[in-house]
Amino acid sequence: MNTGKNCERSQQWRPCCKIWLNNGQESVFGDGRMILLKAIEEYGSINQAAAKLNMSYRAAWGKIKIMEKRLGFKVVNKHIGGVASGSELTAEAKKLMAAYSALTAETARAVEEAFHKHFGDFLANGKGESGGN
Repeated sequence: MNTGKNCERSQQWRPCCKIWLNNGQESVFGDGRMILLKAIEEYGSINQAAAKLNMSYRAAWGKIKIMEKRLGFKVVNKHIGGVASGSELTAEAKKLMAAYSALTAETARAVEEAFHKHFGDFLANGKGESGGN
């Protein structure tokens, strides 16, 4: 299954869907926030993560604060000053990321299976290609 920008580049029919968590009023967690947390985990710094994602520190920090408010728990611990300065993800953030990854992977498999079940005839007849028959 393709999601996001990858979906638009497909030359064949593909199922496309986007998963995010919502509290009934607003987005709580999704791909964008997942990417931000992965970058913080990789670089150990909100500032470096923001730079790699072409956003300002202020924008990244704002997203973190909104995320924490909506989730109801901290996702980043900041260590200020000295050799140990930087940022690290909380245990709850890591658990959230693992659960989100598992959900999106399982959803992708289910959507792919349903797609082949319902569109298999189109695909078998060569009708699932861009500009095709």
